[in-house]
Amino acid sequence: MRALRRTTIDTPDDLLGLVGAELGVSAPQVVTQQQVDQFADVTGDHQWIHVDVERARSGPFGSTVVHGFLTLALVPRLLADILAVRTFSMGVNYGLDRVRFVRPLSPGVEIQGTATLVAAKPIAPAGEGAAGVQAKASVVVEFAETSQPCCVAEIVFRYYA
Repeated sequence: MRALRRTTIDTPDDLLGLVGAELGVSAPQVVTQQQVDQFADVTGDHQWIHVDVERARSGPFGSTVVHGFLTLALVPRLLADILAVRTFSMGVNYGLDRVRFVRPLSPGVEIQGTATLVAAKPIAPAGEGAAGVQAKASVVVEFAETSQPCCVAEIVFRYYA
């Protein structure tokens, strides 16, 4: 397991000088079977590999597996553990670029995120809105014990001054 490491900056503009930098490592987290079941209820994805614990034991993965999109939904939370901006008016998830589900994740297994800032550019003021920075980070969701990736995603986000 990797040690928690966080990058803390004062303002969104400070992101502009961090392009190419590894931002850090999140605290370990665990997705529970209860969370998987709740995600299945919200999305309507009740595929047995996710929710039928008994059947999944004899399935291809030996246990249930976390929905890929549930794993992906954790990316902003992991990134928030890794990157802290002290002063901003609003932060928004702007989108995703490349996403891959590399290995299945079983409930109860610890994961961590690592992130590298791959792009950052100023946002021009629009009307009465404040200027800020749009950035993209490559986030790897990995098994905490082995540092092997289970999901890799490029997340695009904005911080407004």
